[in-house]
Amino acid sequence: MVSFGSHVDFSVPHIKIRNLNKYYDGQNQQIHALKNINLDIPQAKIFGIIGKSGAGKSSLIRTLNGLETISEGSIHIHQQNLSALNHAELIQIRQKIGMIFQHFNLMSAKTVWENVALPLKIANVDKAEIETRVNEVLALVGLENKAQNYPSQLSGGQKQRVGIARALVHRPEILLCDEATSALDPESTSVVLALLKKINRELGITIVLITHEMQVIREICDQVVVIEHGEIVESGQVWSVFSRPEQKITQELLNLEQLDLPFQIDAELQEDSTHSILKLRYETDPKHSPDLTQIFQIFEKSVHLYQSHIDNIQNHLIGHLIIATAQTDLDIRSLREKLKHQIAQIEVIGYARPTH
Repeated sequence: MVSFGSHVDFSVPHIKIRNLNKYYDGQNQQIHALKNINLDIPQAKIFGIIGKSGAGKSSLIRTLNGLETISEGSIHIHQQNLSALNHAELIQIRQKIGMIFQHFNLMSAKTVWENVALPLKIANVDKAEIETRVNEVLALVGLENKAQNYPSQLSGGQKQRVGIARALVHRPEILLCDEATSALDPESTSVVLALLKKINRELGITIVLITHEMQVIREICDQVVVIEHGEIVESGQVWSVFSRPEQKITQELLNLEQLDLPFQIDAELQEDSTHSILKLRYETDPKHSPDLTQIFQIFEKSVHLYQSHIDNIQNHLIGHLIIATAQTDLDIRSLREKLKHQIAQIEVIGYARPTH
């Protein structure tokens, strides 16, 4: 297997973004699409950028290869400032950056082989070299037997794998993925994500992936930033962000706000409330899952478990429990102290009168 990445200093960020701002001209006013973005994206990792539609994700990723110019700030790739490069230098660095699009962008009148070869033909690469590289990347994505097929003869997942092969044919050091799986069914999504992990692991390529789906982040990313209204509102290792989401938008993206309980919850304590409803979040290694007996014994009165969720992310067990305890005057500070070795966060999410 050919390694595409060059030998670099891993202590230096592959991509360094400082004080980046992007403005668009609207009908009546300027639109501030990206607001003071600061990011270090490490070499040979899979870096996720997540947010809802219109959050600024696509604008951010398109600045990384110059498809969008920046209004203020700087982007350095291997310590080269994109804004300071001349046209020839910008073309040279763009050849080190592959891009995968949501809707594949394949040419319907060309075969799979021809679609993948096209970037090399445009760059006037030698025919023998084109033959070698195209066959190499088609084998990598598992489509060597589809080389003479046309896009209309392929499934959505196969089309995206052609898109990935085309992005890799220049042997880039960075791969940008713009909602690469959002147009795919779950089975095709799994295949594409597994392929991206393989590319990262075997070729040492840095992958920057934007999505609105937390499941995609969970599956393959090492680090993640959450973007809202053009600003980074949360960032960190994936397991850390999943275990202790600080922002409401992150909790929404994780679907942590969706409760399916058999009774109504009141945000404030009511006269007829009999129980406090708590959310307990935990994070531990797989060998030391929380001991529910010990946890429930801390409470002075009966405890009922209504919801439980657990994930294994980056070798961390991350989960939450929704419980009701027959107490409405809890000392949360004391509870946190008693449970600190097993529970990362305790939150009173409301009060209720459940029937058991």
